[in-house]
Amino acid sequence: MLNPIVTGAALVAEAPAQGGNLTLDLLREHAPAALPGWSLPLITALISVVIVITVISLLAMVSVWLERKVSGHIQCRYGPMYAGGWHGWAQSIADGVKLLMKEDMIPLGSDKALFMLAPALVLGAIFGAFVAMPLAPDFYFADIHLGAFFILGMSSLTTIGVVMAGWASNSKWSLYGSMREAAQVVAYEIPLGLSLMVPLMVAGTFNLLDASAAQSDYWGMGWFVFKNPFVIPAGILFFVAALAETKRAPFDLPEAESELVAGFLTEYSGIRWSFFFMEEYAAMYLMSLMAAVFFLGGFESPVLHVARQAEWHPILCNLIAATTLIAKSMFGVLVMMWVRWTLPRVRIDQVMTMGYKYLTPLALLCALGAALWEAGKAWIFA
Repeated sequence: MLNPIVTGAALVAEAPAQGGNLTLDLLREHAPAALPGWSLPLITALISVVIVITVISLLAMVSVWLERKVSGHIQCRYGPMYAGGWHGWAQSIADGVKLLMKEDMIPLGSDKALFMLAPALVLGAIFGAFVAMPLAPDFYFADIHLGAFFILGMSSLTTIGVVMAGWASNSKWSLYGSMREAAQVVAYEIPLGLSLMVPLMVAGTFNLLDASAAQSDYWGMGWFVFKNPFVIPAGILFFVAALAETKRAPFDLPEAESELVAGFLTEYSGIRWSFFFMEEYAAMYLMSLMAAVFFLGGFESPVLHVARQAEWHPILCNLIAATTLIAKSMFGVLVMMWVRWTLPRVRIDQVMTMGYKYLTPLALLCALGAALWEAGKAWIFA
């Protein structure tokens, strides 16, 4: 087996001294001589932080370029074509350099400390959520037993950063946008969690790795959607609630350029402005990854099943699993982009009505139905 990169002193201390963990074994062998005075937990934590930052940065760059291309084709145009050559692949890199060079302005009358802290809190929260994200069955940052709960909890902290940004900006447009975000998240956190309870009941675990492994049977027919009829409607509800959670159209009321200038982002510029967009695209991928793990089979696919049966090399099996999960997650991101450039923005009262009057009761019904279905199966096969 490959070595998972594990953060945290406790998890590293519990790792076996021999076998099962190639990366940690190499670090145990070479790190003391190469970096005297550095502890193994600190080295593994630094490696994990670098990987998380790299993954989020690449996701943001690719997603910005992809959104421009998707919107361009939906609107019968090409989108970026020149920067970098082939279909403008370097446009996001050019924009990143531009944002780094732009002046970082802080408005007069704003709360300077909160204004500067808000983007860091938003980006830090999504960094924390990515700790529970597996890259492959044997390559992950931390094997958290309550992984799904941890991701939802950390991603919810971004709302605090948005409210902080709106309040600190000393602008009525920013304050309106942040208050909309607070109301929207309160309304949609409930159906988001309730809809996720359906596959969690089927899986019997909050752990993303265990949930994916539970769907590895029957050539892909062991996915949770084939084990309980309430998983598919719950997946639809989860996707709609995830759109609102990530501030994506038609629920992008916190920004609402046609109404609130740019919402909570109105007074931000330069690198701080880019932090909010990095968080948005990272959150889109994170929610799509959750949907992929609990509704679309996770790492599992017929190709991976064949690879395991043929006893291919573990590294190749992990590459296939990682490619499968990334493809499923990016499909969810593409659908989010498709929805944005297809549906008009809804009013704030319609957003609240949909969350409280429709999504929450439907999610409760799905959770109740799934619980009765699982109880019935347990009684029949007891």
